[in-house]
Amino acid sequence: MTITSAQLDAHWMPFTGNRQFKKDPRIMVAAEGRYYIDSNGRKIFDGLSGLWTCGLGHKVTRINEAIKEQVDTLDFSPSFQFGHFKSFQLAELITSFTPKGLNRVFFTASGSDAVETALKIARAYWAHKGLPSKSKFIGRTKGYHGVNFGGLSVGGIEANRKIFGDLLPANHLKETITSENTFSKGQPLDGGSLAEELDGIILSQGPENIAAVVLEPLSGSAGVIPPPKGYLERIKSICDKHEILLIFDEIICGLGRLGRASGSEAFGVVPDIMTIAKQLTNGVIPMGAAIVKSEIHDVFMDVNTPNYMLEFPHGYTYSAHPVACAAGIASLSMLREEDYFKRVRDIAPYFESLIHELKDFSVVKDIRNFGLAGGITLEHYPSEPARRPFEVAMKMWEKGYYVRYAGDTIQIAPAFSVQETELDELFESLRDSLS
Repeated sequence: MTITSAQLDAHWMPFTGNRQFKKDPRIMVAAEGRYYIDSNGRKIFDGLSGLWTCGLGHKVTRINEAIKEQVDTLDFSPSFQFGHFKSFQLAELITSFTPKGLNRVFFTASGSDAVETALKIARAYWAHKGLPSKSKFIGRTKGYHGVNFGGLSVGGIEANRKIFGDLLPANHLKETITSENTFSKGQPLDGGSLAEELDGIILSQGPENIAAVVLEPLSGSAGVIPPPKGYLERIKSICDKHEILLIFDEIICGLGRLGRASGSEAFGVVPDIMTIAKQLTNGVIPMGAAIVKSEIHDVFMDVNTPNYMLEFPHGYTYSAHPVACAAGIASLSMLREEDYFKRVRDIAPYFESLIHELKDFSVVKDIRNFGLAGGITLEHYPSEPARRPFEVAMKMWEKGYYVRYAGDTIQIAPAFSVQETELDELFESLRDSLS
């Protein structure tokens, strides 16, 4: 199969340098296990599990069979005012992976939608509590929470925000990378005190005006930034003191990437609301969810209106899509039954040792890792911070490896079943590409 210039022109690609890509397209045509096949017939190792999505690998028989069976049985069901069995089954299954108390699931069509839903729940919750002034949010520099206006507002990657004008009112904590905690293995020992900044922001804005603090337990898209020791614990304590909700965006780090069911479990801090997506369906079909504590949900139900009236006027055409639910049930069942979280924990030390061997390259300015996620910050060319990661990623592509380049980082997140020999070969190729 070939691609025509007219076809290339017709597709405006997301988060892509379209001008460069369309001069030299990189086209995937098939995938199985931990590998893609490109349009030239080359086998390409998937070094990012799709887009942090396919921890179980590609062409997973159990998931594919569940999807086929569902399409043949019920291909679509309206999610407004009517339901289908699998949405309730999947919701209950999800709550078996979340921390105790997070047990009400609102399905969305993507991760960006899940964040948008969480923000709306937070504002509406306080309005129901008689505190409608609690409408502002606090995010973090280098945070990524999707591309809808709410997510952009609490997100802190400036390149994603600056062209779009005024956003929702939000303040941003400093990032947690410091000169003292570069090249940390796992959670940095330095930087926990950065959480104290939150107290000052809250007091300057007034706690009566703030709905929620929104953070990724581990920042993924900014280049894999684990939280310093004690940081999330202190954030939670400050939120509780000021009666502000804490939202964890677990769209990348949830469901296995860190070797646990969630970042909340990995770091021992329970939020009030959690968002998930990506690994929920192993990336096969778009789906997301916002999961809330029952006491938040119950505030919406405790209203003096007829019971046929809407409690929360929000949702998506594809919320709880039956085919996505079938994929989600299969994906989560495999994660549990085949103990993939333990697989990640078992191989994570080997992954850590290999990625930190890159420290000696002069162009490598920082390395961060946790579980099966690693980020490498590269030295900037003058006025071109994104150029070197692009060059390295293109060298890797030529060698048969797909890794992510974003900002000034290279990001690596292989499938949960990755083998030591595959990691050896991946990092040997990365060493050559950095030379």
